[in-house]
This record gives sequence, structure tokens and C-alpha cells, in this order.
Amino acid sequence: MIDTTFWKNKRVLVTGHTGFKGSWLCLWLHALGAKVTGYALDPPTKPNLFESVVDPAVVDSIIADVRDRDRLQKAVTGAKPEIVFHCAAQPLVRASYVNPVETYEVNVMGTVNLLESIKQAGGVRAVVNVTTDKVYENRERLWGYRENEPLGGFDPYSNSKACSELVTAAYRSSFFREGPALATARAGNVIGGGDWAGDRLIPDCMRALAKKKKIIIRNPDSVRPWQFVLEPLSGYLMLAEKLFSEGTAFAAAWNFGPDDRDERPVIGIVDEVCRQWGDGAGYTVRRMKADPHEAGRLTLDCSKAKLLLGWRPRLSLEQAIAMTAAWYREFYRGGEMHDACLRQIEEYEKAGT
Repeated sequence: MIDTTFWKNKRVLVTGHTGFKGSWLCLWLHALGAKVTGYALDPPTKPNLFESVVDPAVVDSIIADVRDRDRLQKAVTGAKPEIVFHCAAQPLVRASYVNPVETYEVNVMGTVNLLESIKQAGGVRAVVNVTTDKVYENRERLWGYRENEPLGGFDPYSNSKACSELVTAAYRSSFFREGPALATARAGNVIGGGDWAGDRLIPDCMRALAKKKKIIIRNPDSVRPWQFVLEPLSGYLMLAEKLFSEGTAFAAAWNFGPDDRDERPVIGIVDEVCRQWGDGAGYTVRRMKADPHEAGRLTLDCSKAKLLLGWRPRLSLEQAIAMTAAWYREFYRGGEMHDACLRQIEEYEKAGT
């Protein structure tokens, strides 16, 4: 598990800190005692997790674009980070069909700009570039993809993230052979409180349930590696610790996904959401023939992270959905979400021990 003493007073830069994963990561880092600087655009949705739970005591927030290389260079130089988590991205498959140029600019050149800024600034010991499970050339296989398999990506989002992987590999071999230690992290579909993105399963469910409407399912048979948001984040933290302490031996690609039993079709997830939510929750299937292509089946083999990092998923899918539903219930009741997140982090840290 995470070394809770390691992070005390570590200087950490998180790009994309105003997003869903980035906000959870900043809150957890602050709780561990790190000094966190964030660099990102304004939160992408209203409401959003960042404004609900992250305040100036948690993160020194810089609102700017990763496509602005000069601004990013100044931020990296000024923050003097020892560890960097690169979470900034255009993160949605369907949005990438609408805005492919922006998707490539952010996900590819944003990565180039950050790595170039790190190279110029010096002083960084460890970098984790957060990509996605969708970087693989997906052949709709029944077994999970391993880190050494071919990259691809059908849609602009998936392909741009595969490009980000290639950029990372090029910088690692060309400029960072002696450090900083540079790795990529490929996680599955995350769920958890505070995600308000459009065309994403759990946010769509919660918006419908809050209005006492039926959930609409587009692709009921699609299988994804579903996991609670703190699962991959714990992997990122453990990976960063290894990169910092043991250097380039861990500078590679890493999968972080659920156990095989939690790779479920969309309709199974929605069934469980409705069961956990109660109050007459239900759904209807509405297949859209004109929908853009999305992968039908995508799973990960996480043997490498389990063996070499000692990482493992701690929550069952049922537990993950229960924690997610509990978060949204508290939000809709007007609860204090900063405290709710910290309670869930504490609950997660104790899980499986």
C-alpha cells in the first residue's frame, strides 16, 4: 500500500488538478502531507468536484492551458516539483469525435510541452503520465491486454492517448535515460463521487436518479474494467514512490485495473446502481444506430503492477458502487463534500488490510 510517511513535504505538481481524478488526487496528496501545485483549465463542468472539495489550503492552483508552453514552463520552474502527475487531458471518447483537433493538441502536444518544461527546469525525480486502457489496439479479446502489446486507438481520444504514450517513450529514451524516471499509467473506467462529465455512465445515472427519471443505456453489452477512483490513484502514488526511490528501473508502462470478476457489461453496472440507490430506480435501453464507434470489450492484465509494485484492487465492484452512490446521496442532501471525500479516502486506506 501507499507509504504514508513518504509524501510528507514532497513538492508535487498535478496537471489537470481541476478534473475528476485530479481533484481526488490533490485531496489525497494533501492529506498525506504533500505540498501540491496544480495546473489546469477551469473545472470543465458545473457542478464539479474541484469547487466542492479543493480549497487554497489543499493546492496552489494555477489556471492555465497545457497548450501554452511558456506559461507551463514558468509554472514548472516556479513550483520546483520533485514529482509530477500528468492528468491534464481531453478525456472523453465521444467529445473527441466532435473536436478531434483540440483532442490531439491537448493530449499530444500538452504532453510534449510538459516533458519539455520538465527537461528545461530540472530537479524533477519522478513523472507519471496518466493515459488510459484505451491506448491498446483493441481486438475485442476475451483476455486482458498487457503493457507490451501494440498500441492503437480507434477514435481520436484513444489514439491521441496512444500518441502520448509514444511521446513519453521517446522522451524517456532520448532525454531522460538518467532521470527523471518517467512512467505511464493505464487505468480502466473509473467511477466515484464528483464526476459530472457528459456521456459517461455513472454521471448519466446520477443525473437521472436525482430527477427521479429512468436511466437511458446506449450500449448495454459493452464490457469495461470498472473500478473505484481511488484504486488507480493508489497505483499512481505507489508507482511514483518507486520511481522516486528506485529510479529508471520502474520507468515503463503500467496497467491498473480491477480483478477479472469486476469486468462487467454496462447493463450489469446499471442494475447494481439501481439496486444500491433504491427509491424506484430503473432504466431503459435505447440503442443508437448513429452513435460513433466505441469499443465493445476492453479489459486489462494487471499482473505486472501486482507483482512488482505490490499494488492490488481493494474494493469489489459492489463496494465501489455503494461508495459512489453514498457520495452522490450526500451531495444532493447538501452535505459537506470535502469531509465526505476524506472519509472515503480513510475508508479505502483501511479496506482489505
